Amino acid sequence: MGRPDGNLLSRLEQSLRQSRAARMHLAARLRELEAEADSVRAELAEMDTLASQTEAAIYRLLSSVLASGNLAAGLPSDAELEAAMRQGGPGGRGPSAFDLKRQQIPAIRTDIEALSDRFLDRTIPQAVTLLLREEGAPLHVNEIYNRLLEGGFRFTGQNPTISVAVSLNRNTRFRKVAPGTFDLMIRDASKAS
Repeated sequence: MGRPDGNLLSRLEQSLRQSRAARMHLAARLRELEAEADSVRAELAEMDTLASQTEAAIYRLLSSVLASGNLAAGLPSDAELEAAMRQGGPGGRGPSAFDLKRQQIPAIRTDIEALSDRFLDRTIPQAVTLLLREEGAPLHVNEIYNRLLEGGFRFTGQNPTISVAVSLNRNTRFRKVAPGTFDLMIRDASKAS
């Protein structure tokens, strides 16, 4: 009678050892997968940085091409630059009337003094939302920059207009209607109703 219980105990101990070994194997595999996930996250962050730098370079090139008006120098056309900036986004439509009408790019003013502090504690998207609502029409990043400074906004980067463009490009509240020119996404919805 003591033997069957011993057999059962032996089988249970063997099963427990196998379960522990399987658990240790799974835990080791999980650590490997987590390390791989961390590596992939780091690669994604690096790709995001490269994409941001490329987008900023495209915007700088676009600004210089439009400012000089020198398209004969072998530089890409506005349409090519705009297509590159679109990044396969929800655009898909043909050019709007705003795109077709060549706009004058506002100058970045160097003599701006803050007239108020209304944008002092706001983010770029918050401040630009207010500006575009008040304007009732799209604005170029140079004009947005000028008006943000007038409202007391403090830029910390070396290229504030690029910071504005990248910030608006990444935010679903805004849509690009022409190179360097943004409007509120909501404006379309309000016109449609």
